[in-house]
Amino acid sequence: MADSIHNLHGSYAYHDTLKGVYYGPGCVHTALPTLLAVLGASKAFVVTGNSLREKTNVVTNVERILKDNGAFSATFSEIGQHAPVQGIIRGIEAFRAAGADIIVSIGGGSPIDAAKAIIYRLQQQCGGNFLNHIAIPTTLSAAEYRVNLSHPTNTPTNDSSHQGGAGYTDEHGKKVGVSGPMLAPAGIILDAELTLATPEELWLSTGLRALDHAVEGLYNLKLPYPVKVLCYAALSDLFKYLPKSKAQPGDLEARQQLLIAAWMSLWPMKVETYGPLGLSHSLGHKLGATYGIPHGITSCLTLAPVVILKADIASPGDKAALAEALFYLREPTTGSVEGDVKRVGAKIDELVCGLGLHRTLALYNVPKADLPTIAKLALESLRDDPEHLPKVEALLESIYE
Repeated sequence: MADSIHNLHGSYAYHDTLKGVYYGPGCVHTALPTLLAVLGASKAFVVTGNSLREKTNVVTNVERILKDNGAFSATFSEIGQHAPVQGIIRGIEAFRAAGADIIVSIGGGSPIDAAKAIIYRLQQQCGGNFLNHIAIPTTLSAAEYRVNLSHPTNTPTNDSSHQGGAGYTDEHGKKVGVSGPMLAPAGIILDAELTLATPEELWLSTGLRALDHAVEGLYNLKLPYPVKVLCYAALSDLFKYLPKSKAQPGDLEARQQLLIAAWMSLWPMKVETYGPLGLSHSLGHKLGATYGIPHGITSCLTLAPVVILKADIASPGDKAALAEALFYLREPTTGSVEGDVKRVGAKIDELVCGLGLHRTLALYNVPKADLPTIAKLALESLRDDPEHLPKVEALLESIYE
C-alpha cells in the first residue's frame, strides 16, 4: 500500500528548450525549415558520424534541405562510438571556423551527445546563451530526450540518457558527462525514411536500449506516474514492431512506430539530480565505454537477467510494476507476482534471441576477473544495497559465455 501511495506523489516539468517534435516519414523536408524559422537560425553546423556521412545519403539529403534554404555552413563527421572527447574538441574548432548559429545532429546517441557537449563547452568558453540544437535521430537510443534541471555541470556520469546532458568518453576511456537545463535539443525530427540506411544490428539493438529505458522507468522512483504509463505503451510497441522491422526492413510504418515508441520510452522531462534509470543501465555504462560494447548491445546483455533478478530483490511495489507489463504484452499471469516478473524477463530474452541479438561478455573480451569490480561499481552508482553484490556478480557470470 505504501508503495502505491508513494507513486501518486511527484512532479513534472517539460524542457525549457523544446519547441517541437515533428514525426512522420518524409517530415524532415518541412520540419527542418520550420524549426530553423522558429528558432531564428540562419546557418546550421551538422554534427554526425563518418559512416553515416560516407556510406549513406542521409547526411547529403539533410545538407541539401539546408542548402535549399540558404542555411548550410559545414558538416563535421568525426564523432566516433561513445563520443570520444578528441572528436568533441575538433568539432568545437570546426564550428568556430564555420560561422554557424545552430547545430543539427544526425545519427544515434554519439552524435547527439557530442552536439550537446560541443554546445556546453562553447558556452563555458565564450559565455552568453547556449546554442540551439536540432536532433535528427537515425537509431532508437533516445539520447535526445532527457534534461537535468540543475545548473550546468561537468562531472562523471553513469547514464547521460536519464540526465539529458551529454555522455562522452574522456581521455582515459571513462564515461563522463555534462549537464544543464539548456542542453536539451530545441527541436527533434523523427523521420522513418532517414533510418532506412541504419545497419540492422544498430537499429534493432538500440530498440532494446529503448526497451531498457521503458522497463527501468517502471521502477524508477523519480519518474512521474503519467510517464510510467507511457513506458508501458513503449514496451508494448517495441515488442510488437521490432520483430516486424526485422522481418521487413523497408516497412516505414514499423520504423515510424518504433521511433515514437523510443520517444515514449524516455519522455522529455527535467530531472533534479543525476542517476541511472536502474541496474541494467548502470551495468551497461560500466561495460560500454570501458570495453567498447555499443550501448544497444549492453541492453541486450543485461536487461533480461536484471528483470529476472528483480523478482528476487526488488521492493513489492517495483515487482508489481514489472508484473503489470505482462498485461501490456497480452500474456496471462503465472499466478504470482514473482512468477510474472520472471516471465517478463523471459519474454525480453526471447525477444533478444528472436532478433538475433544474443551476445556474451566473452565475445567482447571482457576479462572475467573484472566482473566483481563491474558489479561493485554498478551498485555504487545506484547507491544500492551492497548485500546484492554476490547476486549481481552471479548475473554477470551468467552472461559471460
